[in-house]
Amino acid sequence: MAQLLRVQNFAVSQDGIGAGENQTFERPFGDTVEPWEMMSWAGATASWPNRTDPGGTRGLDDYFTRDFTHNIGAEIMGRNKFGHQRGPWVDHEWQGWWGDEPPFHTPVFVLTHHLRPSFTLGETTFHFLDATPAEAAAKAKAAADGKDVRIGGGVSTVREFLDADLIDTLHVAVAPVTYGNGLRLWDSPAELEDRFEHEVIPSPSGVTHHLFWRK
Repeated sequence: MAQLLRVQNFAVSQDGIGAGENQTFERPFGDTVEPWEMMSWAGATASWPNRTDPGGTRGLDDYFTRDFTHNIGAEIMGRNKFGHQRGPWVDHEWQGWWGDEPPFHTPVFVLTHHLRPSFTLGETTFHFLDATPAEAAAKAKAAADGKDVRIGGGVSTVREFLDADLIDTLHVAVAPVTYGNGLRLWDSPAELEDRFEHEVIPSPSGVTHHLFWRK
């Protein structure tokens, strides 16, 4: 079976915004976007990995939450998803937002113009690449041991891989919120219908799941 480049459980607002501007350590998603507003559908599920109490919802949202890690052998992310620093690295002690046990459990390739040594936390090894989307995809596929590669974000990285026509499937969860400004994945999901089949599935939680796969 061919390896796929997948966008999985990528959350945006009704007006297509996936992150705000002016990212800081205190506000990883920028100054307008509240990540919990966009991801509460996943956090409410029984399969949410950070759940500490029993219970949680089942059904459609739970299926997508469980599917997030299914057959993923590597991830590619932009530098802004990894952290808030800009320019040359001045603090190598900073090792991302996720603490000692990042949730990826695979090789992760961080796209950046400023390289730094790879390091491992738990089951996740972070590598830093100054590469085109095609070059990064080739490295990640080689590291994924035959499994798929997740394009993890943020918005600019997903757009770069879409523009390079490298993504095979997308799952975008549109939350029932509007922000008005920020980093926009699309003006309308119909923009992708020239290349992808598109199915829309509303959930009782209020989120709408958009599924895209290559024609």
